[in-house]
Amino acid sequence: MAETNATSDLNTEKRSHEMFGHPKGLFYLFFAELWERFSFYGMRALLTLYMVQQVFEALANRDTVSAIVYSSYGSLVYASPLIGGRIADQILGYRKSIMLGGIFMAIGHFVLAIENNVAFFVALAFIIVGNGYFKPNISTFVGALYPTGDTRKDSGFTIFHMGINIGAFLSPILCGWLGANYGWHYGFALAGIGMVAGVIVFQRGINNGVFHDHGLPPYPRKLQEKKLGLKTEPRIWVISLVTVPLIAVLLSSYEFIAGGTSFLGKITFVNLIFYALSIFILGYIGWVMTTIDLKARKQLAVAMFLTVFMTLFWGFHELSGNIITLFSERNVTLDVWLFDNAAATNALNPLFIILLAIPISALWVKLSKSNINPRTPYKFAMGLALLGLGFYILFLSQGAANEAGKVPFIFLVLMYLCLSLGELFTYPVGLSKITDLSPKTIVAFMMGVWFLSSAYAFQIVGFVGQRLAIDNLESGEAVPATETLQIYTSGFESIAYVALGGAVVVVLLSPLLNRWMDEIH
Repeated sequence: MAETNATSDLNTEKRSHEMFGHPKGLFYLFFAELWERFSFYGMRALLTLYMVQQVFEALANRDTVSAIVYSSYGSLVYASPLIGGRIADQILGYRKSIMLGGIFMAIGHFVLAIENNVAFFVALAFIIVGNGYFKPNISTFVGALYPTGDTRKDSGFTIFHMGINIGAFLSPILCGWLGANYGWHYGFALAGIGMVAGVIVFQRGINNGVFHDHGLPPYPRKLQEKKLGLKTEPRIWVISLVTVPLIAVLLSSYEFIAGGTSFLGKITFVNLIFYALSIFILGYIGWVMTTIDLKARKQLAVAMFLTVFMTLFWGFHELSGNIITLFSERNVTLDVWLFDNAAATNALNPLFIILLAIPISALWVKLSKSNINPRTPYKFAMGLALLGLGFYILFLSQGAANEAGKVPFIFLVLMYLCLSLGELFTYPVGLSKITDLSPKTIVAFMMGVWFLSSAYAFQIVGFVGQRLAIDNLESGEAVPATETLQIYTSGFESIAYVALGGAVVVVLLSPLLNRWMDEIH
């Protein structure tokens, strides 16, 4: 009887720490990430339009400069988690890192609400530093809530991912509406309020004890160490603050190296950093190739292959925040409820992800049961083909343009449908395979390279953005919409052919890649 009561008490205690069969902490992280993504994507939806129409309005080459800054910002945003994640693992732990990141990002969004060009670059720098601490650690925190081998973990990440896309869907609509009707700075301020809400939710989770002992500093003694008169934690805050103006200078480097050009466009300090990083990564992987056996080389080759094509996919996908937003502003008839401004169109991608993620996941399960689930390389090929189809649809839209150079909204919807399907065919599949395909000795390094693919993708965004830039005429007159339509659709056609060509390459190499993958397993 006593044993029965003890078991009952344990079950009751377990249920008190759970909600809908998952740790309560998951739902605090869900809402914290929802609000963080609300702030991030709300700001991103406004960013290019704000640069073109206000920050660089007086420049004749405002589209080109905006493309350079957007590319540099995106590259640094997606590279910063490598440093922030390392600091969390070795020093701060997830909790302190997430709070530090959330506060920095909130400051950045509110500083964006200040009408000043210096404040603009400082604000972006705050967001980059904050994202480095916040983004990698809150995702890792989700996994830490579940014991090793817990079958609920995949479901937990699905719930968490849904929060990301809900925030990414709502923010462009709300921030875009404020920006279009009341001014850019109201939209940025709302993004900042969203970030503050995320920090508050996370702090409440800590106060309510839902995280238990998860996310604490791994080596508490390190936090007590003193250097330069400061303990470790305040010293990290100071270093992070000092980093902000340095990154702001990097972002504004188009002014310092505006004359330097290459095949990839105008050279900036950020470009130089990523060129150097490329040399290091390729050199290190080349050295690793000489130290491992043939089987491991094949593993590494397949992992690198997937990473390269994922970079290509993201490079065209991330045009949604830059060229596609400008195309929507200048050449799309935006007369649909909720989507009556260009910034709001950024909500289409997360909307389709929310609607299609579970059906696509169920499709793979069903096909697996019938033994006809496509192998990973073929899924990548289909993803690239869908991406190419989406841009080809935008190219065809010129045939339906009215006399003012505006095309029907349905073409944009169909493009985002293809883009979202392509994303679901590639990213989750690649993410699940990269750890299996990387040699055990460099799994962490290859995961870092995989996530860096998003940073390198923004180098592609900068390349495309500069070539499709529609800068003002020397007279100061705006380029007519009929001309911008021709420039954009011509670029979309080229992108479509590159993506479709990539799909063909993947298909041709798939038999070899599949054979290597079979040998590995």
